[in-house]
Amino acid sequence: MQINQFRSLLFVPATSEHLWEKATQRGADAVVIDLEDAIPLDKKEMARAMAPKAIQLLKDRGAEVILRVNSAPTLWQKDLVGMPLQYLSAIMLPKVETKDQVEAFSKALIQLSTATPPPIAALIETPLGVLATAQIANHPSLCALGFGAEDYSGAIGVHPNALALSWPAQQVITGAHAYGLQCWGMAGSIAEVKNLEAFGKDVEFARGIGFTGSVCIHPNQVAIVNRGFSPSAEELEWAHKVVEADQAALAKGLGAVLLEGKMIDKPIVDRARRWLASRPA
Repeated sequence: MQINQFRSLLFVPATSEHLWEKATQRGADAVVIDLEDAIPLDKKEMARAMAPKAIQLLKDRGAEVILRVNSAPTLWQKDLVGMPLQYLSAIMLPKVETKDQVEAFSKALIQLSTATPPPIAALIETPLGVLATAQIANHPSLCALGFGAEDYSGAIGVHPNALALSWPAQQVITGAHAYGLQCWGMAGSIAEVKNLEAFGKDVEFARGIGFTGSVCIHPNQVAIVNRGFSPSAEELEWAHKVVEADQAALAKGLGAVLLEGKMIDKPIVDRARRWLASRPA
């Protein structure tokens, strides 16, 4: 299912009322109201009670709103009760390891929705989930896959780093792109909020291997993520030249053309057009 392209998705705990309105002023493409990791077990009921108000406020402020529920069916069933699903751009389902999990969640959304239910972003956060990515990604209710670097690193007992995470990240990326889904994540830690230079390098690497955006856990990360997942000025200049060269070639009945010493054909033109259609940094 298609939704707007999101580069940055800023997490806000459902219980942090003082952060709701501020979240709309940070420049994030979407705001994620969180019922999962940011909420202790003894605060889950409070979070469920507060989430509808948060969603309504964010929607009234013009924000794209996403809800992250808990992974266990006994919990997400409670999470969905009374939620204003019609205001959500998507729902994140964490720790997905099988297509059946998505199917059960999708059926529940259909039963609870009075109109078309919001699409699902399946978060792949474990080795089993990575191995099942191709099957999971093929579910028609999905709009995106997410790769949970922190959870995956915990599952294999390493610090989040590109050496350990590149292979599983690329499995998720390939599955997402194979089925036309957005893919959010990084092959590194999203917990870095002080060393923003290092965080920026991780974002640059993430875009370079095919991620289309990332979650943010701190407002200071948003601008870096937006910039990192947008084409640079140099890339846009190149893209304009490619499209112009392609149009000139087509006018002459040619399928390819030489531009600045490189052959330009359809795959390269497609990439250029995709960059030109991206959100500005």
